[in-house]
Amino acid sequence: MSQRVLTTESGAPVADNQNSATAGVGGPLLLQDQHLLEKLARFNRERIPERVVHARGSGAYGHFEVTDDVTAYTHAAFLGEIGKRTEVFARFSTVADNLGGADAVRDPRGFALKFYTEEGNYDLVGNNTPVFFIKDPLKFPDFIHSQKRDPFTGKQEPDNVWDFWAHAPEATHQVTWLMGDRGIPASYRHMNGYGSHTYQWTNAAGDAFFVKYHFKTNQGIRCLSTEQAQELAGKDPNSHQTDLLQAIERGVHPSWTLYAQIMPAADAAEYRFNPFDLTKVWPHRDYPLQRVGRLVLDRNPDNVFAEVEQAAFSPNNFVPGIGPSADKMLQGRLFAYADAHRYRLGVNHTQLAVNAPRATTADNYGRDGLMAANSQGRYAKNYEPNSYDGPAETGRPLAAPLPVTGHTGTHAAPQHTKDDDFYQAGELYRLMSEEEKRRLVANIAGGLAQVSRDDVIEKNLAHFHAADPEYGKRVREAVEALRED
Repeated sequence: MSQRVLTTESGAPVADNQNSATAGVGGPLLLQDQHLLEKLARFNRERIPERVVHARGSGAYGHFEVTDDVTAYTHAAFLGEIGKRTEVFARFSTVADNLGGADAVRDPRGFALKFYTEEGNYDLVGNNTPVFFIKDPLKFPDFIHSQKRDPFTGKQEPDNVWDFWAHAPEATHQVTWLMGDRGIPASYRHMNGYGSHTYQWTNAAGDAFFVKYHFKTNQGIRCLSTEQAQELAGKDPNSHQTDLLQAIERGVHPSWTLYAQIMPAADAAEYRFNPFDLTKVWPHRDYPLQRVGRLVLDRNPDNVFAEVEQAAFSPNNFVPGIGPSADKMLQGRLFAYADAHRYRLGVNHTQLAVNAPRATTADNYGRDGLMAANSQGRYAKNYEPNSYDGPAETGRPLAAPLPVTGHTGTHAAPQHTKDDDFYQAGELYRLMSEEEKRRLVANIAGGLAQVSRDDVIEKNLAHFHAADPEYGKRVREAVEALRED
């Protein structure tokens, strides 16, 4: 087999890849050395802006297989029959830290899935927690600013973190999750994934249902204590990446069982709390988990940058039979995610291999823009309607319409009979064992005791007390003990 020839990007053979061209032996470099200039120029441009959130991530390919009949609730083709398999790409991530951050940290984990269905790509963007810190996207930039590096100190500041939470009582439920035993997963394989948001399913008859997704790990839940995580982050900052990569390479393929909670659309208006509130869960006794299928990851990417860093997930990538709900946070993300990818990767990022449809073909009138590769030939028109057999609309909506009433304006969320920022956080606390409560309190106090302002500490203590008096009392005592030391 003959040796492959190294070439420039224009395809010309490279004569010497070890020595730059110079003006004589030992002389200065020459501007005419096209290979050197091209190589350095490309190197300078190898990195793109990292994600503002979820920057540190890992990914893998696999498949989703339907195990149970859900056609009574949705006409999505990839969920249409038992045994049907759909190719999937998954990306897991931390949220707050930069691209070079450690994996084993106390932080929510992103759990994003791209289903390459025959009706187009379906993106499901979730986390490893069923709830989130806020319920309105208007607060999202402020929340993230409070959790990331301070503009002056250049590091995450407890004052900023807890000050925001002090002014966001709805965060108490998620803070209880984050500071509890599941706040630091041992690996991406050993955590659950949740769609978190409420989505809409529509069946073939046009009946609408609201759903929540639960991906239960088949490896079992495994988590790290604060001390274990600190030691592991120092030994191997890439611990979660290492674990996922090596497990799949040795043939140990992680899997999750998908369950859905399904609510008839008519139930939503009279439910005791707002079912579209991202800071709340639906109790299983009201809407039990119904099994849907099995997710398996069995192939690592060949190039992390091309396939993990350039993977673009957007919750507005729906397929027929699945659509949005009135969840405010979801509505905001329908715009924000896609717009972030247009900024980071360019308007034609959907043509990249990891993002392009695989079981069908994208056929539309989008043209041009940075790195355009889909000209569609000399006879393809770039307008619609036309007389040249171009693609045409179907007239069939992807999901059922959402009812709307009232006047436009900046309204607070509608109040249901049991809407409350603290009740579910208290329920979660009361479900914990004594040892779990002790660790939760220690984790909260460890951060809150570093806050410099007494009023911020008091606001946060009031939230925990409102969730459960014992919860608040124990956190107060732990904070006071640490501040006295």
